[in-house]
Amino acid sequence: MGTHVIKMPDIGEGIAEVELSQWHVKVGDLVVEDQVLADVMTDKAMVDIPSPVHGKVIALGGQPGEVMAVGSVLISIEVEGAGNLKESAAPAPVTVKEPAAPKAEAVVETKPAAAAPRSAAVCQGPMVAREANERPLASPAVRKHALDLGIQLRLVRGSGPAGRVLHEDLDAYLAQGQSNAQAPVAAAYAQRNDEEQIQVIGMRRKIAQRMQDATQRAAHFSYVEEIDVTAIEELRAHLNEKHGASRGKLTLLPFLVRALVVALRDFPQMNARYDDEAQVITRLGAVHVGVATQSDVGLMVPVVRHAEARSLWDSAAEISRLANAARNGKASRDELSGSSITLTSLGALGGIVSTPVLNLPEVAIVGVNKIVERPMVVKGQVVIRKMMNLSSSFDHRVVDGMDAALFIQAIRGLLEQPATLFVE
Repeated sequence: MGTHVIKMPDIGEGIAEVELSQWHVKVGDLVVEDQVLADVMTDKAMVDIPSPVHGKVIALGGQPGEVMAVGSVLISIEVEGAGNLKESAAPAPVTVKEPAAPKAEAVVETKPAAAAPRSAAVCQGPMVAREANERPLASPAVRKHALDLGIQLRLVRGSGPAGRVLHEDLDAYLAQGQSNAQAPVAAAYAQRNDEEQIQVIGMRRKIAQRMQDATQRAAHFSYVEEIDVTAIEELRAHLNEKHGASRGKLTLLPFLVRALVVALRDFPQMNARYDDEAQVITRLGAVHVGVATQSDVGLMVPVVRHAEARSLWDSAAEISRLANAARNGKASRDELSGSSITLTSLGALGGIVSTPVLNLPEVAIVGVNKIVERPMVVKGQVVIRKMMNLSSSFDHRVVDGMDAALFIQAIRGLLEQPATLFVE
């Protein structure tokens, strides 16, 4: 038997050190070639580190959250035969996952093509006994789902890489009738004294740093306007009924993107990036709209490039494609960077008012709240209208309050009179 020592690779771009974000293996695990061993975080991206060999993990070179120098020992693997006795850097990282810019951006984990071999016991059923203080691997969405179902994650056998618990594992657990959700109702009122400490590392640390950076560097101010979206919703329903089967269904988002494009013709200062170190504002002719997209691990902002040159259906198709890519962890670096203005929406959970955080170095972000039916007075008559708020934030260092209000009022006029979206 021999030992294959893998060093922290040089990821490029002059980076001298990276943060070890997460291990996908532990000492004693059998690994196969190209299996993802760990995630590391640079200032710009999350990177998967694959194994160059088959073997057994005998030592880990660091702990999650630790900042490691390029060239330091990452992991040691026992291999058949003499092995590669030279200390070698890991092969080129196989997956680069760009975090969305300063809003709580995050990355979706990409699973390796070859999963780690698991013991026979792991493959025999959905239930497993772990130590009480052992924290099983699972995404935040899976943890919340388990909490909602009343399931203790430590009892669920994970079928993902390194024993990660997936949504389908929770389903299998429930199918076996082993859920704590079936415990006596009185258990729901039992006192609880448990605590859970969650280390702020990896993407969560990057989110915290960028959110803090955005709020400290930019002079945020928000402006909220109420919009009557009855007409635009009627148009959307009509277009979906007429063309939905052949061209695809339209949501409100492509109409909002179109409204941004048209309004920015008169307010180019909103479609800009501000380099506060160089004290330079760059106004763009192209409209690259970042569309905030929620994934299991947080918010990502894929970019609809050249929105000014897209039709409603083209925008809708691109928004859908990018959202799916972001949620599945397949969005490229280019697809997650380069926006000039951001559109953010919580959909049906949009609430009444929000205060979105700027996506630096942009100077404007437009937030969409939920649509509600309310009685409104129109031409002296009380009628039911569909109303929606836009809650938008701006960088007061670059954008004056009056200009921000006029910009949102322009968007309001376009949406309330939707024909004007297409009048040249």
